[in-house]
Amino acid sequence: MPRTAPEETSGTGTRAVTAHDVVKVYGDGDASVAALNGVSMEFASGTFTAIMGPSGSGKSTLMHCLAGLDEVTSGSVVLGGTELVGLGDKQLTLLRRQRVGFVFQTFNLLPTLTARQNITLPLDIAGRRDTDPSWRDRVVDTLGLRDRLDHRPSELSGGQQQRVACARALVTSPDVVFADEPTGNLDSASGAEVLAFLRMSVYELGQTVVMVTHDAGAASYADRVVFLRDGAFVDEMADPSIERVLEALKSLEG
Repeated sequence: MPRTAPEETSGTGTRAVTAHDVVKVYGDGDASVAALNGVSMEFASGTFTAIMGPSGSGKSTLMHCLAGLDEVTSGSVVLGGTELVGLGDKQLTLLRRQRVGFVFQTFNLLPTLTARQNITLPLDIAGRRDTDPSWRDRVVDTLGLRDRLDHRPSELSGGQQQRVACARALVTSPDVVFADEPTGNLDSASGAEVLAFLRMSVYELGQTVVMVTHDAGAASYADRVVFLRDGAFVDEMADPSIERVLEALKSLEG
């Protein structure tokens, strides 16, 4: 039987996102594949959690369900107090736009826009004025981008581009920032820099970060690691170290 993740009580004490008995099945009949098998877990506000597991464990599927990018087959997902199950496409689009931030492996910056324009793009798309420039300035300064705001992506290093992507994810002050293998296209030095900034966004800006990664080094920046196998929650680790995470992954793959 899969374990049930205990209630997460660190951070501010409030829950940024909660999954309860989430099942995700792709396909029908004999061709159906269960990517998630009754996953339940909570993510407290103001914490940094890494989701890990062997290939095919369901970690990316779980993140997509938590972020409202994929519809669950059954179960419940509550993000910032809003139940996602049952929301229409328009409602989900608005929720993601206003209350969720995303950082992807491939940066996804628009090449014709400056760093400043890429950062404020979510506000422009949502038709929201930059009503809190002090927050935007705080994000920019925390990520060390002040002297790069007028540069286009082609004029930035990979690490700088990912920092711009992080700032874009943070500029709306979302309930949760979801990061999908955010260091996958970076060298080790740039990757460490981006992970340090994600961690800083939690401790200095009060953000909540949920990151999918296969990298034990990346996971060591998190407050907590949750492990999946065969679509089920199987274990978790507080205050992870690279060595402990590697040992846990070995036991999952053994």
